[in-house]
Amino acid sequence: MVCSLTFFLWFFGVVLWGYLAGWAFVVGKTASCAAMALTVGSYVWPGQAHAVAVCAVVALTAVNYAGVRKSALLTRVVVAVVLAVLASVVVAALTSDAADAARLDVGSDATAGGVLQAAGLLFFAFAGYARVATLGEEVRDPAIVIPRAIPIALGITFVVYTVVAVSVLMVLGPHGLAEAAAPLSDAARAAGADWLIPVVRVGAAVAALGSLLALILGVSRTTLAMSRDRHLPHALAAVHPKFRVPHRAELVVGAVVAVVAATGDVRGAIGFSSFGVLVYYAIANASAWTLAPDEGRPHRIIPAVGLTGCLLLAFALPLSSVVSGAAVLAVGVAAYGLRRAVAARTP
Repeated sequence: MVCSLTFFLWFFGVVLWGYLAGWAFVVGKTASCAAMALTVGSYVWPGQAHAVAVCAVVALTAVNYAGVRKSALLTRVVVAVVLAVLASVVVAALTSDAADAARLDVGSDATAGGVLQAAGLLFFAFAGYARVATLGEEVRDPAIVIPRAIPIALGITFVVYTVVAVSVLMVLGPHGLAEAAAPLSDAARAAGADWLIPVVRVGAAVAALGSLLALILGVSRTTLAMSRDRHLPHALAAVHPKFRVPHRAELVVGAVVAVVAATGDVRGAIGFSSFGVLVYYAIANASAWTLAPDEGRPHRIIPAVGLTGCLLLAFALPLSSVVSGAAVLAVGVAAYGLRRAVAARTP
């Protein structure tokens, strides 16, 4: 296995894999941005979801343009509001007469394929913890802060997701949850807390805005890094002299996300995003396999399991997501090959 993997990396070139990882991240997270923007639109004004989504992208791009400190402050406010709303839903659900622990039973209709597909789609909701690393250039003492922040962020997110999922399942059950267009609102209604529904709608919109804010930050910084290496147009590597942000990259990312949000749909964006990000993490695990012992290489069982799991989840996604995601990645590889061929012929 080691020899075959080494030959594979040698044949295609290490640089290609680094480029492909960055390309998969950028296109996958761009779709994530669009999905979050459309979620905002669906909660704020369902009849004009696309228009609201575009407005949200424009507004948050402007916030990011003004500097990362303002973005961090807004993120703190958003997280506080969202956690308060989620706590209200959890308390209302668990203390209501509608709560029934028997609804947590998986059921006989669950299949391995369905679980894998659900896990692949749910990866979309967990992948944000890596934003700490993509913002490393703007973090104090990154060598100390980042290794601590990632497991803490991942652990907190896991706990919050688990508590909310258990609470909602106890009042809606698996079939009710699967059919719910607005699960938290439906859970509040089933728990007899109709007064909470408007609060939930506001909280959901704010949560999606917070995710969109962080996503635009991460995609623009990755675009900056790829532009510096000339994998994307080098003009995008410019940093604003006053605000110290990659302003051109942020504007381009914002424009692309606005177009996708104006024309796409939430479900398609989530599936496409999950495929792109899973491919990105698959390449990261394969890269970890090739590290030398003095480079901090983990035990090889870790990247082997990670690589296998990422590929399994990626190809368990809906066929439309796999086909569209693979097509966009193929376009990126073709562009890379064309650029290398042109560079080789240039004297």
